[in-house]
Amino acid sequence: MLKNKNIVLGVTGGIAAYKACDLVSRLVKAEANVDVIMTQNATKFINPLTFQSLSSNQVIVDMFKEPKYWEIQHISLAKKADLFIIAPATANIIGKIANGIADDMLTTTVMATKAPVVFAPAMNCNMYENPILQSNIERLKALGYKFIEPSKGRLACGDMGIGKMAEPDVIESYINSMLDRKKDFAGKTIIVTAGPTREAIDPVRYISNHSTGKMGYAIAQKAMARGAKVYLISGPTILKAPEGVQLISVNSAKDMQKRIMEHYDEANIVIMSAAVADYAPAISHQQKMKKDNEKLSIELVKNPDILYELGKIKGDKILVGFAMETQDLIENAKEKVIKKNLDFIVANDLYTEGAGFGTDTNVVKIIDRKGNVDSLPKMTKLDLADLILDRILKL
Repeated sequence: MLKNKNIVLGVTGGIAAYKACDLVSRLVKAEANVDVIMTQNATKFINPLTFQSLSSNQVIVDMFKEPKYWEIQHISLAKKADLFIIAPATANIIGKIANGIADDMLTTTVMATKAPVVFAPAMNCNMYENPILQSNIERLKALGYKFIEPSKGRLACGDMGIGKMAEPDVIESYINSMLDRKKDFAGKTIIVTAGPTREAIDPVRYISNHSTGKMGYAIAQKAMARGAKVYLISGPTILKAPEGVQLISVNSAKDMQKRIMEHYDEANIVIMSAAVADYAPAISHQQKMKKDNEKLSIELVKNPDILYELGKIKGDKILVGFAMETQDLIENAKEKVIKKNLDFIVANDLYTEGAGFGTDTNVVKIIDRKGNVDSLPKMTKLDLADLILDRILKL
């Protein structure tokens, strides 16, 4: 999908600049043409010769250096680009572009381009959460600029928090989705469920699970990029909904079922990737329960099996389920396909490396109504989302 695409990569002054080398290598292997623009500060972290060797193109740093060819470089690159990606994007570069400052080759070229511009922020967690930066990000988003959210973890400064630049494979997948102009789901409406549900014990406590919603949000992002109208019905997560999808936030399993049914008749496809709690407290107390006794017993009642109920009224809709197991994965997943009247199920084992809750990757088996098992290798959740949608197309 990236073959012969022209991608301009802006590299700014942060320790995450080393990841940009891997990104260039990936894009070149995908047969894209990559031009790199570095800020002066970026050259303190990575030598321009590294990017020149990886991209086989001249790296531009100095705005006033005499060009090899008689053309105004920032204008020629701005016109040439199919996509502009800034990775890492520091608070400084985001602030300058948000406020129309064009004082070096990178900011000048961004101002001159009509190509989509994507930022992959990387910085200290306190800087990222600073309201000034967040205001600049919101301003740019309102103008149509795109952002690949940073992840949480240990930062170069030693702090723990959000601010790590997205991994190169995630950025590559995002670029693929931006440049993939096929709209093979145009005219289709898809319901995607994601995240956990929360079943209230009292106003303070609840029963839930470890789902982060990453898989469902990846499916919603890809479905929207491929032309679908997407309802993303999500339990509580820290994720931001992909641009263009209609986010419907819910808490409990009953909330989720209600909101699905509000849009069910409109949908052509339903993809149930949410981790819905199987049980809920029989009584949800209106006031906080006090710890009066050494032991506490809570009576649980079974939640509605949303997927099973949808299977009973499936009709000609396509219905896809997800299953996570810790044992007997294939047997349990096959049983669910038949019992819940699914077209196929996406199943993974919690203990498989690269799968499970909270990861950016997944390792799954796709099992259809005939019992066929397709074992897929570890891949990003964005790539898996595309494969799931490809399989739906065949139906």
